[in-house]
Amino acid sequence: MTLNMNELKRIARWEYEKRPLKRGYNNRTLALDVGAASGGHPGASAAGSATPGFLEKPVSAEMKKRFVGGKGFGLRLLWDGTKPSTKWDDPENEIVIAMGPVCGNTNYPGSGKSLVVSLSPMTGIPIDSNVGGYFGPFLKFSGFDALELTGKADRDVIVFINGDAGTIELYESPEGLESDTHILAEKLTHAFAASQDEADLAAVSIVSAGRGAEHTVLGLLNFSLYDRRRKGCRVKQAGRGGIGTVFRDKKIKALVCRFSTLAQDSNGAADPAAVQRLGLKLHREIVKEDDKQCKMRRIGTAHLMEVMNDYDLLPVQNHRYGQDPRGPELASWVWEKLFSQGLPDGCWYGCTLACAHAVDQFELKTGPYAGQKVCVDGPEYETAAGCGSNIAVWDPEGVLEINFYCDTYGIDTISVGTISSFLMECWEYGILNEARTGGVDLSWGNWKSVCELMHQMAEGRGFGMLVGRGVRFLADYFVEQYGADPRLMKDIALQGKGLEQSQYISKESLAQQGGYYLTNKGPQHDEAWLIFMDMVNNRIPSFEDKAEALHYFPMFRTWFGLQGICKLPWNDIEPADNARWSEPNKVPEHVDNYRLLYTAITGETLSWPELIVQSERVYNFQRVFNLRCGHGKRADDYPPYRAMGPVTEKEYLSRQERYDKQLREKVGLDPASMTLEAKVAATRKYREAQYESLVDAVFKRRGWTDEGVPTPEHLAAIGIDLPEVLEVVRKHL
Repeated sequence: MTLNMNELKRIARWEYEKRPLKRGYNNRTLALDVGAASGGHPGASAAGSATPGFLEKPVSAEMKKRFVGGKGFGLRLLWDGTKPSTKWDDPENEIVIAMGPVCGNTNYPGSGKSLVVSLSPMTGIPIDSNVGGYFGPFLKFSGFDALELTGKADRDVIVFINGDAGTIELYESPEGLESDTHILAEKLTHAFAASQDEADLAAVSIVSAGRGAEHTVLGLLNFSLYDRRRKGCRVKQAGRGGIGTVFRDKKIKALVCRFSTLAQDSNGAADPAAVQRLGLKLHREIVKEDDKQCKMRRIGTAHLMEVMNDYDLLPVQNHRYGQDPRGPELASWVWEKLFSQGLPDGCWYGCTLACAHAVDQFELKTGPYAGQKVCVDGPEYETAAGCGSNIAVWDPEGVLEINFYCDTYGIDTISVGTISSFLMECWEYGILNEARTGGVDLSWGNWKSVCELMHQMAEGRGFGMLVGRGVRFLADYFVEQYGADPRLMKDIALQGKGLEQSQYISKESLAQQGGYYLTNKGPQHDEAWLIFMDMVNNRIPSFEDKAEALHYFPMFRTWFGLQGICKLPWNDIEPADNARWSEPNKVPEHVDNYRLLYTAITGETLSWPELIVQSERVYNFQRVFNLRCGHGKRADDYPPYRAMGPVTEKEYLSRQERYDKQLREKVGLDPASMTLEAKVAATRKYREAQYESLVDAVFKRRGWTDEGVPTPEHLAAIGIDLPEVLEVVRKHL
């Protein structure tokens, strides 16, 4: 169907005062209750507003000091808008999209990130997911540091934030309007642009979740950007934790933001010349060094495929193995030939790293769009590994097909890859068969069957409806319904807190096990990637060394989420002389760049220790938030054993020399005198004990009790000892 904005039925309209940003902040947020505005089920955050459903909230100096922006604002607003008893599908649950003070500047590469926070349908605790695309910066320049979405509409609605006019309007979504993202984003972009001029189309960004988000807990949010060279919309994903499922549960069809007056200093920086100077420095470094290092401008994160395979870290067959002879079939040079080259593939203006690559004119083989040629965004490493090697798919076209349908249906590729590999292993063991899957053959490498499951998820039918409930649910279901071995299911279902693990083999790196499972939200790679420091370079040999790394790197990476910036320009491109530093893994020169950039925009000086403390406040606040939700203690921080060591004898034999050596040198046993079963058991006992010692060291370093509860003394030391925070903590001491 065609779509014309002027023909849509408007439900509500609200006007606000337009004003320029000051030093990276609007100093206000917007609470939009789609329930109250549409006559549906109201939430709580916009209660008492003069116009039902719309409420402008001031941002205090204390709010900025304690929570900074981005993820910090999202968690604070979500805490205030919900209760300890709130569930993900309650009207008062919120989706908060927030941008930090650095977000949106067009001088420094990687400055277009926004953070999305909600109570997760997968984990029951707060989830945060970072995303590129134009919507976050456009929302910020339209006038708000954060947008709270709460309530449930009584019908599908489209929210239009007109940053040019200073208005927000709620429209009824017309019956029959497609949900699949590659169609919906195009139609809404053209419908809400001021004209069909390229500049006006590029001034519109869409947030949506496809049909898959309506029937699964794996739903993601797609944030669009209009690609002038391709003359069409592309999307970036807030993929983790099921936020797209919350979005569709609220009956939000899409968010639309229009902002057409972007300028070099729309951020209102305290020192615009310094922002330019710092950006130019990094631009030059990228141009000079990228081709010698990771080739991000040609391959993006897919450069990791052969690196992980070479170091035995590429997930193969549900993380059983770390390499495969067929690995080169999905290596970076394969993707380099498939990606369109010579295009400005950044997901925000001014990013010279430009790693958001795409495959154009890809012809689909399955599903409702079979035979059509489409643009596929990616794959990035996590998708190529999770939906490629981890399910034993070595055909790049199979990976691309899965990638496209995940995106357009609004389903997380990381979760799909991890769930599918679990299902295929269960098929191998005979736990699943065609009678139980409704005729879907889940043999290793059968990518068309993975696509069939996604089509079922999108249509709300068949075995796909079970699959869409996540790997934790499936493991329990197979025990209860099919008599599967409970221990095996627990061991091979790669999830923590209900969130599927992302795509790095962690069993040979104790520090990376902590980097995945000693997280607040579940095993997601954006907190700490310590495999090379730990396993390859042996830079953190002791428990104390590992604990220090598991303090510094999660806090430092949290800082990106507070500011609204991308981590890739930090360490996927490095100064040529980075090795001269005593701690090159921290890329110290880039850390200084970030400190100076923050000061140039906000006018506030920031030392290296204070940078970490900014993050530590928010990180500990999120830990306490988990406690408020009934989770967040030591028992929640354990990996499935597949993430720690060899579950099966076959796995042991794949690395027998390494495991035998460990038994001999670390445990003091003679593997030559032991049965294979005994060696597997002894290895497990040793590795589980090692993880316990790691947890002890990390909790101590983080200022937490042995049970993982932040102490009041530590909260006071970092300045997050708010009365409501201490009230929760004291209940658990």
